[in-house]
Amino acid sequence: MKYVYTLLISLVCLTSFSQGTNDLTAEDRAYLFHIVKKSPILDNSIGRYFEYSGPLVRLMNKELNYDSIESYIINNPNALFIRKGEIEKSPKGIIAEAANKMALWELNKVLLASRQSENDLERYRTQYNQFETLLKSKLPASALKSENGNTEIQKKILAVLNPSLSFDDKAAMLATFHFLSVEDQLVTLEAMNYATNAYVEKRAYGIFLQLGGTATTFKNILIAAGDGSETSGLLNEREKDENGRWNKGLPKAIGLFPYEAKIIDPSKRNKTALEPVRMPVIDFETVGENKLTQLHFDVWGYNSKKQTTVVIERNGLSYHLFGSNDTRFLSPDSTYSNGKTFQAVINELEKDKIAKLWDKIYGKKGYDYEIETAKRKKDETEKKINEDEHKYSNMTQGTITTSSRVPGSVKRAKKKALKKTTGGEFNAQPKTDSDKKARKKEQEGIIYLYGEYERYKKIIAELEIEKKAAIDLLAIYQRRLDNYKSAMGYHWVDFTEKDGLYTFSDSSTFDLYTQEFTFKADTLKTPFEVRLIAIPDGPLSDNADEVMLHVNLADSKPGFDARVQLNLLDQFESNKWNLDNPLFHASDSVSIRQFFEALLDKKLPFEVISRGQGVGKWNGTSVVRSADRTEWNSYQGGTDEERLRSKMDSSNLRLRSTQVNIFLNRGILLEINTFTDPVKTNLKAANESIQNELNKYHLSGNDYLSALRTATVIQKLKTELNVLAGTYLSREDAKIVIDRLNKQLEGVKVSCGPTSFKWQELLNIK
Repeated sequence: MKYVYTLLISLVCLTSFSQGTNDLTAEDRAYLFHIVKKSPILDNSIGRYFEYSGPLVRLMNKELNYDSIESYIINNPNALFIRKGEIEKSPKGIIAEAANKMALWELNKVLLASRQSENDLERYRTQYNQFETLLKSKLPASALKSENGNTEIQKKILAVLNPSLSFDDKAAMLATFHFLSVEDQLVTLEAMNYATNAYVEKRAYGIFLQLGGTATTFKNILIAAGDGSETSGLLNEREKDENGRWNKGLPKAIGLFPYEAKIIDPSKRNKTALEPVRMPVIDFETVGENKLTQLHFDVWGYNSKKQTTVVIERNGLSYHLFGSNDTRFLSPDSTYSNGKTFQAVINELEKDKIAKLWDKIYGKKGYDYEIETAKRKKDETEKKINEDEHKYSNMTQGTITTSSRVPGSVKRAKKKALKKTTGGEFNAQPKTDSDKKARKKEQEGIIYLYGEYERYKKIIAELEIEKKAAIDLLAIYQRRLDNYKSAMGYHWVDFTEKDGLYTFSDSSTFDLYTQEFTFKADTLKTPFEVRLIAIPDGPLSDNADEVMLHVNLADSKPGFDARVQLNLLDQFESNKWNLDNPLFHASDSVSIRQFFEALLDKKLPFEVISRGQGVGKWNGTSVVRSADRTEWNSYQGGTDEERLRSKMDSSNLRLRSTQVNIFLNRGILLEINTFTDPVKTNLKAANESIQNELNKYHLSGNDYLSALRTATVIQKLKTELNVLAGTYLSREDAKIVIDRLNKQLEGVKVSCGPTSFKWQELLNIK
């Protein structure tokens, strides 16, 4: 049975959060700061938005002592300020990973407290009751009992919730509970899996929102694969840094990662009737609605001697993610210098085990050849037996042999007889010989041939038994190979890579630095699955080291991760392109500083894209250029009041927008798009060459109007950013930023349909 989690939390996306995280307790905030700073992937992405103003306590080796800093923050909450407004622009998976670690840390403490005293549990009573309710809803009746009119969980069951137990430990404990059948043991384990995932998902989503994350679809799943024993994957569950060193201070939660299990004959495992599935599958669905579907992966229980392997498959196409040699990070690059890979296991099974067995059965000197050779010799022996028996039969039925010369003794007997008789006649006969020696030799030969005949029959029977056993074994090997190949997928999607960003041939992407796989925005929802593969010790081995995986799925609007995001609604008067209101405000200061920092790095490429999109269309998440260029003569309605109401209706208001986004990811991209609603304008270009170009490509007045507004935004961006650079930066740095910005903007053209114009030309700037 596949893991199918249908817990879909659908909440209205929150728009803007005030700075700070007042919803989190001081302890939560302190631990959050700790895990962000000790997780390289989190620190690189959102670490700068955690502003700590307390003392920097250091260890003897001069490294920061985050345990002590954590204690200080708990006692002095104001020492930590978290910029929620900036975190919300970060990759959704990064925020979800931090939230997941928080949720695991909390559940771990809750379950440990439940095994101690009532006093220890009291501070976590609310959380424990939530978890217990989820667990009860899935437990079999035999695992429950009635007590004082209430339904309670059997106390022995609670002992299995210990987060430090491996799968084998849990299965062994469940097997000792005589009130549980084997089927009930499986259902109990599945109930624990459900309760863990449901609780962590709900809690992680709450923290995700508190950190500024926004998502209407949020799925958070923990899953484990392996043979269920406490192997190196379990013992090394802490994350690694970029140098491959294990971090400390992260949640001990391996026992909370659920295994999909099945019932087997315990004698085959020599343990219990429950066995973990080696290659569990998680079913998902893309979010549709013109939104991005983003999957974030976070590997736990990493084994450096076996390459962690994750497969995503949709519509028969497979995308592969492989663990790197030194860190826990995944990437489509399968290079792995040391240790065992799953593809190596497949190759060994196919090219060694199966190939040799196939050759043993069907090869030139295989079973077929040996059986045919033995059959031929048996047939030849049978033929020889028939010939020799016929010869022997002739010897026994006609034993007198003749000679043309009458022996002398016969002649003498004849003379003697003639003397005693008269008128008698005597015919002399040839010499007779019984040939006993020859018959004995022939008989022994026949007996030997019968022995050979039986020996060949026995050889053939044994070879056919061996062949059948080999064929059966080959079928077992082939089924295993088919399962392995099916798990890896048959149609691998090609990709290209640039600076850690992998782009697949269908435009899906994987970002090495954020561990985020993204399906491009689409209107349809399509099913897909994620498979986690536990690599066996060998091609025929059932032993496999543990690997744990956290997978998060969230929806995102295209462009959600722009560091600067301006969406100006109805900022221009009708048929006008003047812009009086400022573009930037104090709340944009952090993002603007990051933009300037990027401009100071001359190695980062800088690109500006500006478009006058004309009439816009709402696609469900954002405004895009309308493919239908039909325009209205006026707003809907018969009266001025109705037409005004139509103009200000949200469906038209949102179309009159200007989008300014600055992306900082492996480069700098400044993107400007301006749209209008579909009401016609009679605006004409004063510049004859521009009007001729508009006529040439059948562009409307709205196309021209939006181009003018985009040009105005460029001019205003240049002015405001020049001033802010002088405000935020030193004189030397400000000069570098201003020079680079102005030089880049100087040559920008505004796209307008299939043509483009210099923005200075549109504004008649000489």
